[in-house]
Amino acid sequence: MSPGQPTKVVYIVDDDASVRKGLARLMRSAGYRVHVFDTGDDFLAGVGVESEGCVILDITMPRFSGQQVQELMLQRDIRLPVIALSTKDDEDTRRKARALGARFFLRKPVDDQAILDAIQWVSDAQHLSSPGEDS
Repeated sequence: MSPGQPTKVVYIVDDDASVRKGLARLMRSAGYRVHVFDTGDDFLAGVGVESEGCVILDITMPRFSGQQVQELMLQRDIRLPVIALSTKDDEDTRRKARALGARFFLRKPVDDQAILDAIQWVSDAQHLSSPGEDS
């Protein structure tokens, strides 16, 4: 990120503490502000329509799956771009995540550069769309 540019926000939603910790460390080292959640309902309680940034969302979580979180985000008009992560990498899971708005689907364990590139891409795409335009 260049000097003078606002710090971008990344929300990490994953039930695995080691994944959360590793992703948070990577995001902070890349200059992002990080908010970490271990459940989908905690994440949904912590964001709203006006929230900015992007979400790294685990698809296979207990209680609320990542796909259920995506459905609730849509219902609540929370338009944060989603980068879906999962150890479950089959066509049905990918298709459903994308149908619910995921911009990327990455298989765990995720490559550091791949996730940083995905965040940069969704951030750039979000920045380029005008306020009244759907992304």
